Amino acid sequence: MNKKECVAMLLAGGQGSRLMPLTRSTAKPSVPFGALYRIIDFPLSNCINSGIDTVGVLTQYRPQDLNAYLGQGDPWDMAIKFGGLHVLPPYMTEHDASWFKGTADSIYQHMNFIKKYDAKYVLVLSGDHIYKMNYDIMLQEHIQNKAACTIAVIDVQIEEASRFGIMNTDKDGRIVEFEEKPAHPKSTQASMGVYIFTADKLYEYLEKDAADESSAHDFGKNIIPDMLNSGCRMFAYLYKGYWRDVGTLNSYWEANMDAIDMEGNDSQKLILDDPLWKIYFRHDIVYPQFVGEKGDIKRSIVGDACEINGKIRHSVLFNSVIVEEGAEIRDSLVLSNCVIRSGAVLDHAIISENTEIGAGARIGVDGQEAETGKAKLPDGKVLTVVADGLKIGGGVSVSAGSVVDEDL
Repeated sequence: MNKKECVAMLLAGGQGSRLMPLTRSTAKPSVPFGALYRIIDFPLSNCINSGIDTVGVLTQYRPQDLNAYLGQGDPWDMAIKFGGLHVLPPYMTEHDASWFKGTADSIYQHMNFIKKYDAKYVLVLSGDHIYKMNYDIMLQEHIQNKAACTIAVIDVQIEEASRFGIMNTDKDGRIVEFEEKPAHPKSTQASMGVYIFTADKLYEYLEKDAADESSAHDFGKNIIPDMLNSGCRMFAYLYKGYWRDVGTLNSYWEANMDAIDMEGNDSQKLILDDPLWKIYFRHDIVYPQFVGEKGDIKRSIVGDACEINGKIRHSVLFNSVIVEEGAEIRDSLVLSNCVIRSGAVLDHAIISENTEIGAGARIGVDGQEAETGKAKLPDGKVLTVVADGLKIGGGVSVSAGSVVDEDL
C-alpha cells in the first residue's frame, strides 16, 4: 500500500476578527498579499518546496472564496492521484455535526484523513503567517531527536516575548517548560505555530483531549502542555529566516512593506520572486501594467493590469488598480479593482477591493487621529482603513486612524 512519510494539516478556519474589514467576506488565509498572492500561498508553497505533497486545509469561517481559490491544488503541484491538496470542513456524522471546537479538535475530526495515508509524521501549520521555511530540515531534526513533537521557534526581542508562547529549553534543545504569553519570560524562543508530531503520539493525545469536556481543545493551551507534563520528548527547532504573523492590520501592512524594503541579511529578507524558493499562486491570466506620461513610481510593487498616471511612493498596488493623473499614494496598500481619482491623496492607508476614492479626497492625511491610543506603525504613524466596495466622495477627508465601513 502507498504511504506518505509526512502529511501536513493547515489550519485555515479562523475568523480573523483583528483583520476586519479585510476578512468580513473571506477567511483570513484568503486575504491578498504582496500584489499577486494570498496569505495561504506561503505555507502551501513551503510544503511543496519541502517535498510534502499531501495537505489537508481545515476550513470553517466564510470558506467559499478560499475553496474556489484552492481548487484541486494545481498551482502548487498538488493535483495528484495519491495525496495532493484536500479541503476539510467541519466533520458531519449520522449522529451529529458541529463547528471545530478548537485547533486540536479540527485535527481530531479529520484523523482518518491522516490515517488514510499511513503517515508516520504530521506537520501542523497555521494559515496566517508570511514566511519561507524548509519543513524537511525540521522533519529530519525531529527524526534524529526521536521526538514526539518538535515546535518551530523564532528568537524575538525580550520586550516582545510576552506576546508569544515561549519555549524554555535545555542545552540540547529539549523543551523543559512552556509559558503562554508570560509576564516575565525566561527566554526569547517564541512559538511560530508550526508543529511536527510523530503520528501515533498525536493520535494518543488528541483522543485524550477529545474525551476531556473541560478542555479548550487547543494545541497551545491543552495538547502541548499535556504532552510536556507527561514527559514526552519535545524539542524546539530554531528558525532564523523571515517570519511575520499577519493577524492584525498593522502587521499585515508591515509585512507588505517588508516585501518592498527587503531589509536585513539575505536569510531574513522577504523576497517574493526568489527563484530558489518560489511562491506559487493561482494566476490564470496575466495582463501588463500601463504607466502613463505622468505616472511616477518609486520603491513600490505594482500588480497586473494597473493603469498608473499618478505618483506612487513606497506602496503596494494589487491587480487592476487605476490611479488617475494628480493622485498620490504614499506608504499604502491598494487592493485589487480600485480606482483612485484625480488629485486624491492616500497616506498610510489600506484601501480594500472594489473601492473608489473620489477626486481630491484625502485619506489618512489631514486632521487629528480618529482614536487616541491607536497602535503606532514603526514610523510613528497610524493606519487608516477603507472597507471593500465603498465609494468615498470627491473632496472627502478621512482622518488618520479611521476605519471606514460605509460610503462617504
